[in-house]
Amino acid sequence: MAKKNIVAMILAGGQGSRLGLMTKKMAKPAVPFGGKYRIIDFALSNCSNSGIDTVGILTQYKPQVLNSHIGIGTPWDLDRVHGGVAMLPPYMTEAGGDWYKGTANAVYQNMSFLDEYNPDYVLMLSGDHIYKMDYRVMLREHKKNKADATIAVIDVPLEEASRFGIMSTDENMQITEFEEKPKQPKSTLASMGIYIFSYPKLRQYLIEDAQNHESSNDFGKNIIPNMLKNGERLFAYRFEGYWKDVGTIESYWETSMDLLDPDNDAKLYDDSWKIFTDTASRPAQHISAGAVLENSIISEGCIVDGTVINSIIFPDVTIGKNTRIENSIIMSGCKICNNVIVSKSILLENITVMDHTVIGNGKDIALIDGGRVIETQGRMD
Repeated sequence: MAKKNIVAMILAGGQGSRLGLMTKKMAKPAVPFGGKYRIIDFALSNCSNSGIDTVGILTQYKPQVLNSHIGIGTPWDLDRVHGGVAMLPPYMTEAGGDWYKGTANAVYQNMSFLDEYNPDYVLMLSGDHIYKMDYRVMLREHKKNKADATIAVIDVPLEEASRFGIMSTDENMQITEFEEKPKQPKSTLASMGIYIFSYPKLRQYLIEDAQNHESSNDFGKNIIPNMLKNGERLFAYRFEGYWKDVGTIESYWETSMDLLDPDNDAKLYDDSWKIFTDTASRPAQHISAGAVLENSIISEGCIVDGTVINSIIFPDVTIGKNTRIENSIIMSGCKICNNVIVSKSILLENITVMDHTVIGNGKDIALIDGGRVIETQGRMD
């Protein structure tokens, strides 16, 4: 197999339990987002736009939707003879098999995949973040610093710092301290879960970690602290752009609403850095003469007769007459009938909302399970 300069590994096996009903049937990176995308499209598109043509996707929890969505990687130009995309679930060997025990263990179990390409560098990514990033710039910094590992960081408010891996650096951005989710943070430089490792060094530490039966087999808890303790060259790479972890229903809704803000860097309409996805061919949307649209995303195949304000409407949604959708996310295949009010709600796929129904109180986020017929959520007077 031809040697590669860099290989990306995307951690995409998380259950995402804090997203509740949204991950009942799929892994968190497969959750629909932004009208036509899935969350993992952002990491994959970043790889494609950064010229990275070899990507391993580490799956575990309910991977069927993710597998079907990614296929052979055509939308991201990853349908390659040498390289391309590979789905990497846990598997059996002659010595047995096991579920991935942690982020580091997931990569350790797939070192044979990395060894095939013998890369100089390995880019570690999470499959559940919304952002646009040119990994080539981070790799240049890694090389310039002669680093063993480089960690992408953002500044976070001090009151939020205990949710992240937090690091302190010297004036050259070399990491002097790293602590995973500290109770009393010493810094506001937070890890984004994006790492570049020089592969020979990463390989060494993964093998040592696997032999330590007391390890959590985690990058943030074990690999990075061990490298720092042993005096390896670890550097922070400061990222200034938009980045969100959509790990809760609230953050998912807030990030979706950011797409509708013209002054926000989350905008999807950027010809210089496109977000690619697997899209079926659908007819254009139909907006009737009586419809009212304001600051919303309306996807293909929709029929809109009502009012849609500050909302994201996925493909193949029908919105009836005298119906008002506001500050909401309506996923594919939903049918919203006549004289309905939907406010600050997330409706999962294939829901039918009957006439004269009210969903949401406009204050709390209402998350409605998919595949239902709703007529008792509330009634319009």
